[in-house]
Amino acid sequence: MYMDGVDFMPTSKNILFGYQFKSIAGAAPVIGPIIAIQWGWLPALLWIIGGAFFIGWVQDYSSAMVAMRKEGSSFGGLSYKLVSPRARVILLCFIYFFLLLVAGAFGNVVVSAAIGQKSSPMAWLLLTLGGILAGQMIYRWKKDIILTTVVCVLIALFGIFLGTIVPSDSILGADVANSRPIWAILTLIFCYFAAVLPIWRFALPINYVASYIIFLGLFFGIIGVFILHPNFTLPAYTGFTIPIGPIWPIMFVTIACGAISGWHSIVSSSGTARQLEYETDARPVGGGVMFVEMMLALFALVIAGTIFASSSEYAAALAKGPIGVFAAGVSKFLGALGLPAAVGKSYGGVMLIVLAVTILQLVIRFMRVATSELLGDINPIFKNAHVGTIIASLLTLILVLTGWWQYLWILFGGANQLMASMALLIVTAWLMSEGKSYAWTFYPMIFMFVTTVAALLFTSYSLLRKVFTGAVKGEALIGNTLMGFVGFFLVIAAIILAVEGVKAFTRYRAIKVQEAPAKA
Repeated sequence: MYMDGVDFMPTSKNILFGYQFKSIAGAAPVIGPIIAIQWGWLPALLWIIGGAFFIGWVQDYSSAMVAMRKEGSSFGGLSYKLVSPRARVILLCFIYFFLLLVAGAFGNVVVSAAIGQKSSPMAWLLLTLGGILAGQMIYRWKKDIILTTVVCVLIALFGIFLGTIVPSDSILGADVANSRPIWAILTLIFCYFAAVLPIWRFALPINYVASYIIFLGLFFGIIGVFILHPNFTLPAYTGFTIPIGPIWPIMFVTIACGAISGWHSIVSSSGTARQLEYETDARPVGGGVMFVEMMLALFALVIAGTIFASSSEYAAALAKGPIGVFAAGVSKFLGALGLPAAVGKSYGGVMLIVLAVTILQLVIRFMRVATSELLGDINPIFKNAHVGTIIASLLTLILVLTGWWQYLWILFGGANQLMASMALLIVTAWLMSEGKSYAWTFYPMIFMFVTTVAALLFTSYSLLRKVFTGAVKGEALIGNTLMGFVGFFLVIAAIILAVEGVKAFTRYRAIKVQEAPAKA
């Protein structure tokens, strides 16, 4: 009914499964467990499995279903209809800021990976070409999906191998290959095309092809784990409180993707719901993909817990960045299958850049949609796809090049999980409005809301305490102050949305009570 070939595009569940996986699985399910293992591998393991089984898939599946039942409405439109007009404005502002956090954080991951892993730009280029070819073969030439997948995935895999032979510095020169501004601009040009072109032309097929890079790396990596059969060398439990905070609530926002993530709800509602060919596809796509991402998080946890001889060796490696930890782990476990160490390390680096860049392109696309919904009524120019995309790209470029992303990164986990609780609030409101059972989304919503608000309050207090005690100076003083107050702003916005939600819940329960005698 709404098919426009741009956002609304009926898609086979086989293709959409890969698109959904690469749209929700960014670098976070890798980075989160690698950091969270500082509390011990057992708490991280329990949260990844328990979160995915009882909360994560619930949010992903229900977000897609509610949006589909409401004719592809985004969370802005859903909150207006199901909660209140005030909730729509606050939620759209929150979503835009949340997306900006994601864009800044993942934009830095892409740029850093392109500079640090010189083999990854060539793999990125051929992945893009393979993805564009996949879109052409599927939607224009009507070629068989198996043939298309084999050809285009082989092109992407060849790019990984070619990158080890022809690294970026040998082609572009050391100055260009190590330039953050150049890679940041190239990244956002890539995202610009993803945001303005029809979904089937760029974002969908590229994410589909990219999903096989991750699937294959995960599959053969897990086989390598069974071959080597490593033991955990890091402790199962280190203590309730470590330097980065207490296990509750901080670990529950450190590990987001892989257990539950608010980003997933935005993908499921604003992207996937508009491409589902049948309602029954929502369960394998929306719910099933969550469990695949859980496996990716578990793989990262195994890497962090087994490849280091001691906790001190792990700490030294983590200080250089979790990207290096993951690349070294992938190289070790793929090496068990006979893959050369250089190719294995390249594959690990490419996995991370693919995980990050395929998320970033969708973030810019969703920021374009949010700009239209938030400011379109003020001035029609903001409804233009190019204007919204350029605004989002410029803001992201500023965060990446100035380094301010690192001060906002600490809020990313909290904002992400807060978005998850808001998504569950909207789903619960819809279930109540339809007279359906809602306990299965209501109680996870309460848990996520309380946990995330506690985490944001703890983080904001810790940051501002450093400011007021004079523990930080210079740029760090400004950054910590900014983060502290932004954290409190997120809490206030969440509380207002929660109050609006309670009013909506009360209204729906009152209607149900009034209807009961009539039904009797």
